[in-house]
Amino acid sequence: MNVRYAMKSLSITVVASIVFCGAAQARPDTRAMTCSETQALIQSRHAIVLTTGPDTYDRYVRQYGNECDSPEVPMPASVPARDGPCSVYRCDEPAFDFPN
Repeated sequence: MNVRYAMKSLSITVVASIVFCGAAQARPDTRAMTCSETQALIQSRHAIVLTTGPDTYDRYVRQYGNECDSPEVPMPASVPARDGPCSVYRCDEPAFDFPN
């Protein structure tokens, strides 16, 4: 009886681990959210990886913060949202135009 209980417990643990790992890999999809929902999610998390298309994703950050590693800074970007294009920020190196 103890062996049966141990096997049942192990099975539950394995299934729970698989479900948890699958859920942990899921990313919010900007196409399923409104622009304001997308922007609010970024603001609340400070930085988050979002799905933006069938095979595309990126890390987006709030405009003012220290989520980017130097020399990168928050740069404007656009993602598709349920209600149209949405302005957000992602870490990128600024492009400088130096005079000749």
